[in-house]
Amino acid sequence: MSDVPEIRIGTAEREQAMQRLSDHFAAGRLSVAEFDERSAVVAAAMTRGDLDTVFVDLPEPVAATAVPAKHDTGFMAEWPERVMAVIPIVAVILFFLTHSWLWFLAIPLMGALLYGNRHDRGRDRRRDRGRGRGRRAEDKD
Repeated sequence: MSDVPEIRIGTAEREQAMQRLSDHFAAGRLSVAEFDERSAVVAAAMTRGDLDTVFVDLPEPVAATAVPAKHDTGFMAEWPERVMAVIPIVAVILFFLTHSWLWFLAIPLMGALLYGNRHDRGRDRRRDRGRGRGRRAEDKD
């Protein structure tokens, strides 16, 4: 509930309230009729107290978990994977052309060159995920 329910609200507060109401509707806490009724109250609300009456019997919103930023998914974003897919084929072709098995050493060498720096990032992600699980467990207590 608001500290001062008589404070007048603006369009931004009404939009936030409609978003919260939509989230509750999407979660299945409201029927279509209840949603329509409450959204009409939100649209006509003039003060914080008017908005508070809409959410009296609904739980407080849960903070959304942070979603890691998505990496670029363009053609060039996957170049290490594309190069690594071609290296064994190139190694086989060079093996037959030169009759030297040493070309097969290019496969692990290129893997180390292309993906060697990603090992630390993966460890950091696993550590961060572990911290997140511990935090969620603490929140439940």
